[in-house]
Amino acid sequence: MTAPKDIAPEPTAARVALWRALHLEADAAPPVLADDIGLKLLDPPDDWRERGDMDPTFTRPFRASIVARARFIEDLVIEQVQRGVSQYVILGAGLDSFAQRHASLASSLTIFEVDRPGPQRWKHDRLIALGYGVQDWLRFVPVDFEAGQSWREALVRHDFDASRPAVIVSTGVSMYLSREANAATLREVSSFAPGSTLAMTFLLPLEMADPDVRPGLEMAEKGARASGTPFISFFTPDAMMAFALENGFHDARHISAAALTERYFANRTDGLHPPRNAEELLIATT
Repeated sequence: MTAPKDIAPEPTAARVALWRALHLEADAAPPVLADDIGLKLLDPPDDWRERGDMDPTFTRPFRASIVARARFIEDLVIEQVQRGVSQYVILGAGLDSFAQRHASLASSLTIFEVDRPGPQRWKHDRLIALGYGVQDWLRFVPVDFEAGQSWREALVRHDFDASRPAVIVSTGVSMYLSREANAATLREVSSFAPGSTLAMTFLLPLEMADPDVRPGLEMAEKGARASGTPFISFFTPDAMMAFALENGFHDARHISAAALTERYFANRTDGLHPPRNAEELLIATT
């Protein structure tokens, strides 16, 4: 499914969606995350599996990392819903499919997908075309970040209730932002109502990564730099936790790849697991 560049999904969002689908095909059962909706939305050419960034062996650890973080975040959202939280904010939502795969649960939430206007309109139209629909509880919040628009103000315009807690998620973004921009995001979210939770991924310094994935990470870094969106920010876990507390959070904890491996990948027949010391998770509460 092709579209003009200004409204097509971001290449990174498309890659993540295809890796989720590839997990169902290339890895042993049971899947950590069963998600082929992004693949259906994209409707790529039949030879998409032959792309260099889809090689089943080379992408294996990164694919594992993608499905691990997504599964953890979805479990976190479900847990928070059970505690009475009813607002879910996805920053840079891309081709996220929580609303479609968990429709019965999602209907007890208001889900706010924040993204650039063009790709968001494309996704909206594809959901309609494929019969998924766009329910009242799913709010598309277009924000032109390059024009300096405030995503917090945009949320409120789309009926976000600032007096009630929320789950806020940001994955695969922090490494592209300056330290100052990351701090601004943390301060913004830490000002949300008490009881709110942020789940955010962060990238460790490349030299700390497992040797078997370091070449892939270095290749990704070079590609990002060449495309004009270089990796700017890296954090050790301790530095990330301290950074969150410095910027207003009440509590912060690190969810390591090792913890995700123990939780979701134990006793697998294929030995699949996310790489250590690559992209890991911050969970912070207000």
